[in-house]
Amino acid sequence: MQKLSLWFNNILPKYLLAAVLIIVPLFPKFPLLSIPGTYVAIRFEDIILLILGIIVFIKVVRNYKTFLKDEIVLAFVIFFGVNLISLLSGVFLTKTVQLHIGILNYLRRVEYLVPFFAILTLFTKEQITKNLSYFVKILIAVTLVAFVYGLGQRYLYFPIITTQNDQYSKGVALRWTPGSHISSTFAGHYDLAAFMVMMLPIFLTLLFLLKNWWNRIWLFVATGGGLWLLINSLSRISQVSYLVAVTVALALTRKFKALVAVLIISFVLIGLSASLYARFSRVIDVYYQKIKAVKISNITQNFVAHAETQVLPSFRPNPEPTPTPVPVFEDRSTSIRLKVEWPRAIRAFSINPLLGTGYSSIGLATDNDFLRMLAETGLLGILSFFLIFARIGKLFIKSISIRKKFTNLELGFIIGMVGAIAGTFVSATFIDIFEASKFATIFWLLVGYSVYLIRSRLNE
Repeated sequence: MQKLSLWFNNILPKYLLAAVLIIVPLFPKFPLLSIPGTYVAIRFEDIILLILGIIVFIKVVRNYKTFLKDEIVLAFVIFFGVNLISLLSGVFLTKTVQLHIGILNYLRRVEYLVPFFAILTLFTKEQITKNLSYFVKILIAVTLVAFVYGLGQRYLYFPIITTQNDQYSKGVALRWTPGSHISSTFAGHYDLAAFMVMMLPIFLTLLFLLKNWWNRIWLFVATGGGLWLLINSLSRISQVSYLVAVTVALALTRKFKALVAVLIISFVLIGLSASLYARFSRVIDVYYQKIKAVKISNITQNFVAHAETQVLPSFRPNPEPTPTPVPVFEDRSTSIRLKVEWPRAIRAFSINPLLGTGYSSIGLATDNDFLRMLAETGLLGILSFFLIFARIGKLFIKSISIRKKFTNLELGFIIGMVGAIAGTFVSATFIDIFEASKFATIFWLLVGYSVYLIRSRLNE
């Protein structure tokens, strides 16, 4: 019985979290069981998270009083309580949500948080500090496997499994075509790019803090592979997010010379990508042409021509030539956001500013997670979301005074996560990043790990 208890409390949680770190980012999104009436499917990763969730639930029920005293946990309880009220409001008040679809979307958000609560409830302080090296090695291995698979997609026609529409989500295998995005093992190129924005600041801070050369070599290789994947994802906002993330992380690490070197190398490599250069140039050109058109229009409106009236001899007028169509300067992804997705979210928010119109009420994509929150959960929903990060941020600020208590590995991981959170918030202005399962699941797992690390040192 004692051996079973040891296995359940110590060994099983460690390897279940290791399975989450490996399977969620690397296992393609093949559907195991489709849910009627939706194109949502149960996948292999959902089974792993269900098992982990059951264990967490048993642990929480046994110690629920202690669990609810945690201010960060309480912020999550408020968040999901508000969202549940918002969902019910969408079903019964504004009638903008179908009950079963809304519940599925609600449970999906809860599922993403399972690893966060697993870290807080299933691990002891000794396990957290002891297993950090093990989990960082898994992250390095995952990044390298994703890099190799991305190379295979580009040069060896490895299959691409994506969920970007209802047909592709059935597990249709696609092939990479020249000029298109690399998505590696992820469900889309935005997911891949966001994952690398999270990984790269962690790897780079550890690269400049750890002294062991063997570890640094592996971190260097993983950083190079991750940067290649980020650039070839062709996500413009993610390039900006990455630069913000590494700037924050290396500045907090006080590695200013390293920061300058990393930024120069990053700018050069990003600039060498012809596809990225074309995409950035397109945006600049579109807005330049629009500004130019506005200026010409203003000049034309202010110009008044005066002429004397003359009676000309009668003549037969020539037929007027067909006017040349005025060229339309437009960046497709930006136009979709500005003309379709964002206005739709604003309209939904205006229906019920306090609680929004409920999960699933505005379709699949908004390409701005903050607008999506406002639309679906209203002011109360987005404020409760920011409350979570306010309390996590408060904990990170407290850790500044005890930074000497951390090992270099712990310090590099925590500061890397601070940078990753900053980069993620930048990405969220153009991507529904907290809705992407492969990213969000790992993001909350790593945030939970950093929270526990800080608390373990604060409580010494």
